[in-house]
Amino acid sequence: MSEAGQRIIVGVSGGVDSSVAALLLRDAGFEVTGLFMQNWADDGSGDCRAEEDRRDAVAVCGALGIPIRFRDFSKEYWDGVFRHFLDEYAAGRTPNPDVLCNREVKFKHFLDAARTLGADAIATGHYARVDHDGQSFRLLRAIDRSKDQSYFLHQLGQAQLAFTRFPLGELHKHDIRKIAADHGLRTAQKKDSTGICFIGERDFRTFLSQYLPSQPGEMWTPDGQRIGQHPGVYYFTLGQREGLNIGGVRGRPQAPWFVVAKDTGRNILYVDQGHDSPWLASTSLQSEPAHWVAGQPPARRFACTAQTRYRQPDEPCEAELLEDGCLRVHFRRPQRAVTPGQSVVLYDGDICLGGAVIATTNAPIPGTTP
Repeated sequence: MSEAGQRIIVGVSGGVDSSVAALLLRDAGFEVTGLFMQNWADDGSGDCRAEEDRRDAVAVCGALGIPIRFRDFSKEYWDGVFRHFLDEYAAGRTPNPDVLCNREVKFKHFLDAARTLGADAIATGHYARVDHDGQSFRLLRAIDRSKDQSYFLHQLGQAQLAFTRFPLGELHKHDIRKIAADHGLRTAQKKDSTGICFIGERDFRTFLSQYLPSQPGEMWTPDGQRIGQHPGVYYFTLGQREGLNIGGVRGRPQAPWFVVAKDTGRNILYVDQGHDSPWLASTSLQSEPAHWVAGQPPARRFACTAQTRYRQPDEPCEAELLEDGCLRVHFRRPQRAVTPGQSVVLYDGDICLGGAVIATTNAPIPGTTP
């Protein structure tokens, strides 16, 4: 079978990106079917956009003349993503559910469902690219670096990449919207979803308090001055400024405060003034066991670049693979607010090598000298 005649199932989300992905594949001669995934059960708050997104996905598939299927993965999402999300916050870490959603739902349960339906490949509206260098499949950054999503896809491996197409990887966002508008798709000007998908437009702390009840405690400066109270350390992340509600403090300048550390055992939130507080700076990190896109690391120790958060500029570093499969990453310059629970993702130019969850850093600990 020629590639153009293959049957591809596209994950249609009701957004402009997946709409254009389906359109491009249809026009390239593939036999395209859309599949809408419900990953979050409505919690009754009225803030879930799933029904609106479902209607848009149905309308787009109708306009394109392609069939659409539906699958409810909300239980799989709860078990594979959301339970981990809550456990991490309860432990005082800051997880990244988008990374887990891609690994556990979109490129696992969705991929399995597509195979069951007889697909030769799946496709999504992610901004990334896949190629084959003669030995293995490679995950590459998108041409539109401002939209590149390889950071969230770094847990994919050879089996997933061999079965996946990313039709948007060579395009820019403004091109996507123009294509959608030129074809009269109702999603052409639809606002991009932002933040954590299951929280939507709701206040993060209000949402999280439904699952992790408030446990107020004290806010201290790193040198031990008590300056206020917090509603719960797990509502905050390193480098955060919003929601601290610290007024004027005697003997302190009128400058913004930032979260610099969390002591979950004693329920203490440490804060300091200044965006570039030395208490937020680190030059190395250690991770949990790493995942490699190619199935193995390029070497036991190698130079590369890294991102410790989405859309961060490339940071030169040296990665060292430890005996237990974890990583130690040394940066050439200090990094701000590297956060346990988030992912460190490694690159060789545009090639995403893989990554791991951040476990610890060498940022100073309150009670020591920064």
